[in-house]
Amino acid sequence: MKEKIKWFVILHIIILIYSLSGISSKTAASYDFLSLQWIIFYGLVVCILGFYAIAWQQVLKHLPLITTYANKAVTTIWGLIWGLLVFGEAITPQKVIGAAVVIFGVYLVVSGDEEVNSKKNDEEVKEND
Repeated sequence: MKEKIKWFVILHIIILIYSLSGISSKTAASYDFLSLQWIIFYGLVVCILGFYAIAWQQVLKHLPLITTYANKAVTTIWGLIWGLLVFGEAITPQKVIGAAVVIFGVYLVVSGDEEVNSKKNDEEVKEND
């Protein structure tokens, strides 16, 4: 169980890093096309996405795909946070409701996945007896 929690934390750190690509791309969009600043910020986007692709594959070795993919939706919440902190965007009630729906959906998928896995493990134990 500790191993699963460790990989779950790693997954969320990776998702946090992945969410930074949104900041970089929005910042790059504020500069002229192919200017030095544009190239730097879009280069950062490519680096972040490259890191994310490799790290995602490592997480998939340790956690089920449905769990990891459902948790990717947490980037919505990071988007709200980064929008407020970095770009001064307002957090409206509609955005909060949307984020709550995302969190609830992630909870349902993860808890449902754990239930399915525990039933599968129980069946395997019965078969081996």
